[in-house]
Amino acid sequence: MGSEESAALVRRGYEAFSAGDMDTLRDIFTEDAKWHAAGNGPISGVKQGRDEILAYFGELGSRSNGSMKVTVEDVTVGDRYTVGIQLTRAERDGKTLDERQVIVFSVSDGKVTEGIEMSEDTSKAADFWS
Repeated sequence: MGSEESAALVRRGYEAFSAGDMDTLRDIFTEDAKWHAAGNGPISGVKQGRDEILAYFGELGSRSNGSMKVTVEDVTVGDRYTVGIQLTRAERDGKTLDERQVIVFSVSDGKVTEGIEMSEDTSKAADFWS
């Protein structure tokens, strides 16, 4: 898979996430994919397998009462990784999350095999999701 295809796959994933399209997200990830959620908060840590990843995405929506919005600022592709830079906004229990995040994607054979999520301020994110 070339760099243009990897970037298109990641953009398709962002669109599906924003639309709550779990069927498309299920199709984008390999069954044994890994997702590394940044920080040390209650939802941080490694999500092993597509089902755990999708459950994590659902939990983000649930914990934010559906307020979470992701705006893609850029998608760039290197020799080994595709990187998404996003602005994440959400409200929860009187708190607001408004920060930039970076997700490093590994893509193989047209599917995402791993995502490594990094937050601008992991302490703020952990506080928000707690």
